[in-house]
Amino acid sequence: MAHPSNYLGSADYINQSNDILFNKGKTFYWAKFFLSKYSAKQATRLYRFCRYIDDLADEAPDKGHALDCLNKIKAEIYACESKDVIITDALALFDECDIPVQIPIELINGVLADLAVVRIKTEAQLMEYCYQVAGTVGIMMCKVLNVSEKKALFHAVDLGIAMQLTNIVRDVYADALIERVYLPESLAGALSADDVIALTDSDRTKIIQASQVLLKQADQYYASGYSGLVHLPFRSRVSILIAAKLYQQIGFKIKHKHFNNLKNKIFIPHHMKLILSIQVCFKAIFDRKFWFYNSVHLKQLHQHINKLPFCNG
Repeated sequence: MAHPSNYLGSADYINQSNDILFNKGKTFYWAKFFLSKYSAKQATRLYRFCRYIDDLADEAPDKGHALDCLNKIKAEIYACESKDVIITDALALFDECDIPVQIPIELINGVLADLAVVRIKTEAQLMEYCYQVAGTVGIMMCKVLNVSEKKALFHAVDLGIAMQLTNIVRDVYADALIERVYLPESLAGALSADDVIALTDSDRTKIIQASQVLLKQADQYYASGYSGLVHLPFRSRVSILIAAKLYQQIGFKIKHKHFNNLKNKIFIPHHMKLILSIQVCFKAIFDRKFWFYNSVHLKQLHQHINKLPFCNG
């Protein structure tokens, strides 16, 4: 691969990033087309960094190697210097968009937690994790889209949390296969990964009940996220709205179908993405909240994370 200074920002790098977005982030790839060319490029660069961090934990040959790589990246971010093309580009992006170092560090801390055997004890612990791996992405996306309004960042955190809660419910079985149980014990009891995989009738009931609670909470965070979209530029507002609505649709499908077979992974087919996107755009035209900010951020949504950066403390 070319030296970072020569490769950084090149057409090849952006094309590679687009390919990664297409293969691993189909909902976001779809929504990207509603962004301006410049914003789409910036958002794609951010996605590549976030995906790179995530894949280091999920695809590394062993956890020790992943731990070393992630800690090395943390040191490089603090030092603002790296020989890794992806980290070099991310550092440039952070500088261009005024993204504080602590935000990507929080993201990496959340991913590092995935390297252990994951058992979430409480809803407070779950919310902190959701902030780290997804709320931080909402903050960085706001910065990438040139939004720095403090209230907008509160709502961006909420939208990230909502989408992560949807992910957790969708992937309960798949996560158990890699020794991760994100359903908090306070909701589902002390379920092990083996319990989730074996799926007795009793444990299935616990999983469904806990998932229903998390999806209800997710809808509250989605509502807060939507009310903050007005702070975004128009095209960015449309793009993020569509991406979030498609994600929320996964939650709706889980509630209506997925609970019949927890081993099946829910996805939205292309034709439904088109139909839903049209519906979302049409409804937005007549939704006052899409055009005017007439809300306040609900402080209780951040009760478990109010000490973390850019939260409503």
